[in-house]
Amino acid sequence: MKPTLPMDPTGWFQVAWSHEVGIGEVHRMRYFGRDLVAWRATSGAVTVMDAYCEHLGAHLGYGGTVVEDRIRCPFHGWEWNAKGRNVCIPYEDQPNLGRRINTMPVVERNEAIYVWHDVDRRPPTFDVPDVFTAFDDGAGPGDYFSLCEHARLHEPGLELHPQYVMENGVDFAHFTYVHQVPIVPEFTRQDFDGPVAHVDFTITFDQGDAGASIDDVRSGVNAINCGLGLAVTKSWGMIDNRTASAVTPVDDATCDVRFSVWIGRRPGDERDHSESADRHARGVIEQFEADIAIWSHQKYASPAALSRGEYPGFTALRAWAQQFYPTTAGTPAPADPANTARSTA
Repeated sequence: MKPTLPMDPTGWFQVAWSHEVGIGEVHRMRYFGRDLVAWRATSGAVTVMDAYCEHLGAHLGYGGTVVEDRIRCPFHGWEWNAKGRNVCIPYEDQPNLGRRINTMPVVERNEAIYVWHDVDRRPPTFDVPDVFTAFDDGAGPGDYFSLCEHARLHEPGLELHPQYVMENGVDFAHFTYVHQVPIVPEFTRQDFDGPVAHVDFTITFDQGDAGASIDDVRSGVNAINCGLGLAVTKSWGMIDNRTASAVTPVDDATCDVRFSVWIGRRPGDERDHSESADRHARGVIEQFEADIAIWSHQKYASPAALSRGEYPGFTALRAWAQQFYPTTAGTPAPADPANTARSTA
């Protein structure tokens, strides 16, 4: 089922994990209805650009090679730099200065490669949050086990929309039915002022043992929503973890979903790998997979028949989301949030 929201929002979107593009490698991908390549120069810098050579249209992802800080076309050897400029035609004295391959702004962070997408090709207006330093609690990568294959999830080509994932963050009622958690979280922060939003909540479990302290039965999540394409979270309490969820449009009907989990390590634990951490990471991923099962068969409800308790969070988030949608000719903007959410009596 094709999502009814525009599939070309402005923002940062993950197109690969860092380990997928090694030095000297060319990585093929398709996002935003365009064929793209990512390549890593010998300096380590990553470039993401349109896949086709401006000379005669050869696909740079099939036989293209990296030469220091340039990518060389497999067809006639034309070389293009990280700005998409032609810098060498091997059988001519000068490059073709009038042709350029479109490139995308790139940030490499959270062991991932993100690109800035804007249909009008405006420059970035906000940054990608670091899954560790963005929470300003003094934690760093050394406090967590490194990201490994057990702690990553990639679900390509799903019929869903990035906004579904963001709306999940203010949906307190789904915890009981999707995640089998017999409590309702308490939201302690919902800040939608600006393109980077903050949503925090706590969960207090039944104390059971009368001697248990409140810290033993309370957990929480602090989430930073970076536009519609990316969210990073810090979870505390029962399982210390950080996550990065990314939803990237492939075309006007589907998205790729990626999810990364870092599990906290105890002070003094110098191991690179832990079976216990793998189990915890798998558990976090399974909870995310339960959400994906809903999102990938969901139809966007507008207007939504919201309950009184749901109305404030959904209305605030849908109003916040509008800033990321283009309003260029032929691209409809989402309806006014006052009309997209309706509270039930």
